[in-house]
Amino acid sequence: MLDQVAAVLAERGYAGTRFVDVSEVSGVAVSTLQGYFGSREDMLIEAFQRATSVAVTAMDEFAAQFDDPWQQLVAMVDRGLSTDIVTWRMLMEFWTAAAHDSELQESAAALAEQYRAPFADAVRRGIESGAFTPRFDTTAIVEVTVAHIVGLLYPVVLGHLTPQPTDYRDVVLAQLAFALTHERTT
Repeated sequence: MLDQVAAVLAERGYAGTRFVDVSEVSGVAVSTLQGYFGSREDMLIEAFQRATSVAVTAMDEFAAQFDDPWQQLVAMVDRGLSTDIVTWRMLMEFWTAAAHDSELQESAAALAEQYRAPFADAVRRGIESGAFTPRFDTTAIVEVTVAHIVGLLYPVVLGHLTPQPTDYRDVVLAQLAFALTHERTT
């Protein structure tokens, strides 16, 4: 049911998502939704948390497939840049709503930290193995890398930018390789 709430949220926005909209999509009665979630806001918060937790867990599981820290970073950048528009639209709604809601801000911060964790882990492992010699603070390197990925969200969702995947990817990876003093292999 939370997946249907997230889908409606991505389509109608935070302010425009109502119990009746979710009921139409899910086939669950409005009264059942109200009884289960309590309030519209609680329903939306749970949907945000579920959708973003699923994305974070998928990134963690995906990253764990790679032993080489550089290949792990490349794979995570590729995965992040290939985020589908529905997920980005839902995240855009989540972050926009979080700007005005302290409960959502806390959830957003926790999920953002979880999203950064596999990037930070790959950088740490690369340093420990001698594969990376960072030119900058490693926290800043991770933040900039993640910002490159999520920074596309608004312009892509709004239709202002359609980056060429390989061009954008190549720039992100070149900057990451420079920041880590790593000889790119991909």
